[in-house]
Amino acid sequence: MSDLHVVLGATGAIGSAVVAELTARGHQVRAVSRGAASGPGELRADVTTTEGAIAACQDAAVVYQCAQPKYERWAEEFPGLIRTILTGVEAAGAKLVMADNLYVYGPVDGPMTEDLPHAAAYPKGRARAEVDQLILDAHRTGRIRATLGRASDYYGPGGVNTTIGPTVFAAALAGKTARWVGDLDQPHTVSYLPDIAAALVTLGERAEADGRAWHLPAAEPVTGRQFLNLVRAAAGGEPKVAGLGRGAQRLIGLFNPVVRELGETWYQRDRPFVADDSAFRKAFGPVEVTPHAEGVAATLDWYRHHAA
Repeated sequence: MSDLHVVLGATGAIGSAVVAELTARGHQVRAVSRGAASGPGELRADVTTTEGAIAACQDAAVVYQCAQPKYERWAEEFPGLIRTILTGVEAAGAKLVMADNLYVYGPVDGPMTEDLPHAAAYPKGRARAEVDQLILDAHRTGRIRATLGRASDYYGPGGVNTTIGPTVFAAALAGKTARWVGDLDQPHTVSYLPDIAAALVTLGERAEADGRAWHLPAAEPVTGRQFLNLVRAAAGGEPKVAGLGRGAQRLIGLFNPVVRELGETWYQRDRPFVADDSAFRKAFGPVEVTPHAEGVAATLDWYRHHAA
């Protein structure tokens, strides 16, 4: 039986972390991206096409779906991408592990659990709900085996296309103002990239994960102020910290399309946004996650050596 684990979107932050975790656990890995392949186990393929998806997934035991359209194109392109990837996974007879997020629920009162309705009312949330339904329907009808791992906003080594990335870590190291997107004093679940990868690989290895979504384990929720204080302490010196409020988001969004898109999900940033990961811990524990202070230090170190 094949032990080939295929990672789609392998050059992205989550995909590259999953490749590293799979390699550390001794699995055979194929890292798939649109860019040029440069080494053993790397494959250049366009998984938005049926031919590319089938080639990428060929002979796989498990496929990790970490690829995604540009943020502002989710609503238009995500469902079609998943339909194509499902064709590739089905042709290979493989299991699909979806690197998912928390958009499907929309605004909620209290901690998010996996049994909440998919009540998102905005285009990106509706697109993610459609994606999840496509995957779970494919599992229920026997086309494939599948599981979904949902994480919150992430940070970590290699995490550059994230709201908790350059505007926090690179800015602090440069002596500029480190900015948290949203209210500085609302608790927020934030996920560390290596922890996301470890949990996704566990879902890929464990048959009892199949057929449902899981909230991936993360360290305790923190406020933006608490998180930025950790960054300031680890960066040394006295970098300034600040929140990016709704008014500033609207203003910057006039000329920055990515920032403009954040307005759609501002409910994640002006009130508590907390994920309950107890189901995962009960099913697959004991689970160790990285303390935020340790994750912040490792992320700052990565930025010192890799970021311009």
